[in-house]
Amino acid sequence: MTQRRVALAALCFALLFSPNGSFRLAPLAQAATLGQAASSATSQLDALSGEYTDPSDPDTPISFYTQDGKLILESERMVPTTLTENSPTEFGVPQSKVTLKFTLDAAGRGETVIAANDPQVIFRRTGDAVRHVFHDYQRSEVMIPMRDGVKLHTVILKPSDISAPLPFLIQRTPYGVDGTSRGSFFGSRPELARDGYIYVAQDIRGRFKSEGEFIMSRPEADHHDPKAVDESTDAYDTVDWLVKNIQGNNGRAGFIGTSYPGFLAMEAGIDPHPAVKAISPQAPMIDVWMGDDFFHNGAFRQSYGYDYVFGMESNKENADVSYGKDKDGKPVDGYDYFLQRGSFTEDVKKSGVKQPFPTWRLFLDHPSYDTVWSSRAVENHLDKVAVPTLSVGGYYDQEDMWGPQEEYKKLEPHDSEHENFLVLGPWRHGSWSSSSRHLGNLNYGESIGKEYRSQIEAKFFGHYLKDQPGFDLEDTASFQTGSNTWKRYSHFPPKEAQPTSLHLVGDGLLSWSDAKEPAKTSYESDPANPVPYRHRPIQVTYSNGSQWFNWLTEDQRFVTDRKDVAVWKLPVLKKDLIVTGEVLADIFASTTGTDNDMVVKLIDQYPDNDPDPKMRGYQIMTNEEIFRGRYLESFEKPTPMRAGSIHEYHFSLHDVDHVFKAGHTVMVEIQSTWFPLYDRNPQTFVPNIMTAKPEDYKPATITIYSGNDHDSNLQLPLMNACDHIECF
Repeated sequence: MTQRRVALAALCFALLFSPNGSFRLAPLAQAATLGQAASSATSQLDALSGEYTDPSDPDTPISFYTQDGKLILESERMVPTTLTENSPTEFGVPQSKVTLKFTLDAAGRGETVIAANDPQVIFRRTGDAVRHVFHDYQRSEVMIPMRDGVKLHTVILKPSDISAPLPFLIQRTPYGVDGTSRGSFFGSRPELARDGYIYVAQDIRGRFKSEGEFIMSRPEADHHDPKAVDESTDAYDTVDWLVKNIQGNNGRAGFIGTSYPGFLAMEAGIDPHPAVKAISPQAPMIDVWMGDDFFHNGAFRQSYGYDYVFGMESNKENADVSYGKDKDGKPVDGYDYFLQRGSFTEDVKKSGVKQPFPTWRLFLDHPSYDTVWSSRAVENHLDKVAVPTLSVGGYYDQEDMWGPQEEYKKLEPHDSEHENFLVLGPWRHGSWSSSSRHLGNLNYGESIGKEYRSQIEAKFFGHYLKDQPGFDLEDTASFQTGSNTWKRYSHFPPKEAQPTSLHLVGDGLLSWSDAKEPAKTSYESDPANPVPYRHRPIQVTYSNGSQWFNWLTEDQRFVTDRKDVAVWKLPVLKKDLIVTGEVLADIFASTTGTDNDMVVKLIDQYPDNDPDPKMRGYQIMTNEEIFRGRYLESFEKPTPMRAGSIHEYHFSLHDVDHVFKAGHTVMVEIQSTWFPLYDRNPQTFVPNIMTAKPEDYKPATITIYSGNDHDSNLQLPLMNACDHIECF
């Protein structure tokens, strides 16, 4: 009935545009003047039509054109959207608070457009409007039964304008699929949406509209037990139902996902359904204790563990996190928030939560690497390449850098069919989905995300799910920073990379030669004044305005001059130094305490005369990691360190593909706090740091040793050997 009344009103009245920019309603008797007005309005809209581009990001243009007397907005990612006209040069975007404002040139044509909420970004007219292909994806919802009777909420998008049988492209997620639509598919994965798939998005057990119990990083079940369930069996059962019940499929399925969905994509490749022909785990959380979200080498990621679990386990959906307000009404700095509370036990007590969330309880009761964590470790089950696998990761991934690198490494010995592929680039967590040329202050000169998606990801799935030609990746593709070029390798690290020792010698110097004389470098680490991991204030991880996403690209000068940070440098390079592969730290150190954290950072310092003003003197980390001293002997059984004794810390700083350019300086920094991302080590051994008391936290003097007997060094995989004569 309501629709009929609206239609009737439309027949009785017409919208008339007036010169002062307002609207008034006119009866149909004025139809003679309406035709002229409509023609004039269309002409004005045509003057705004065209492609507009942000000069700083030329790979993300937007287009405007007229259709049926309305101004339409679209881009590569945005399905055609009819704008609401507020004035001749101001338009609203439906179902949003965004207002677009145009300026005109002397001829009255559109010259620039901005979003009123972000006026610093100016899109300038660069040509005629560009139209894109958008398939007509029709949406449906189903509850798919699993083998134990639990039903999982699933959204299916099927293109009605493609008659040929299509494969399934599936993403399973804990983050909710209600928003899955034609628009969201093109917005997040434009190349795959344009290629045409039956796209499936599913809430995993216990999340949003799915039945069952949610278990964070659900442990792997015994697949010999037909009644056992895990994420792998749920993926199997989902594919089995889809193939049998959704018409127009070609009998093949692929899985894709980033972060937690990346972990779920990897699970789909363990004892997979026969129809699964390709998976792409992107930034998967492979082992959340060893090197992904919650711990790194035993060091607990305090602020992230608190924020993420609060957001995930407060209810079946996603909850907001707050650190409260200060006396001036501003958000409390996370540095102060966690420092005032002390240990994680106090975080939980003061959180306002009546009972610790299940994963918080795991943190509190299982701080070491026991079966609770090893049962969740996917790498223990990667003993064959069951389906073609495309692992994707970022060198600046602030959440799951380790996962894709470890996944590739574990699968590579079993890759007899050459179907284990790896793509690495200078991306933060998931930012290969972006078409920007920038990451923080860094400018790579090209849209590396767009190149990856079109040239590798789309062709990977096209090849294995549709038998399309064009996928030519032999093994690994890496975007090499410094040179800012794509490289392809037959294996990673490439065989040409030669591990070479970069020695930490006396007087704050680095050397390719062994230290001639023993040397020591000391600093005092005080838990009461920990080194911040990024610039303050530190916002809630996923809050509006949070700087969490790009922190690995931040300029390290903000901590370099601290007395609790030890620094070593090479002389300024005279030629390029190419480092490709895994960087290893081998540090000999003592402490006056009985426990210690070792943070090692490899840094590229830009020259003071760099052509880019904002990069002059910039210190960008290329590799970084932490190791908790109590686990030097065993990750399963922590032991106290003998005060004053020299201990060897040997651990990975992960993969890199970087050119330290001539004129730049190679630096190494070592510190013992990285707060509040990592909880403070009391530096006095306690059985469980999660429950440490205020009196347990004590200053300690850390000493780094150099010399023949205790050769502190970094192992750099050099592609071009460097010695004093060549480089300095």
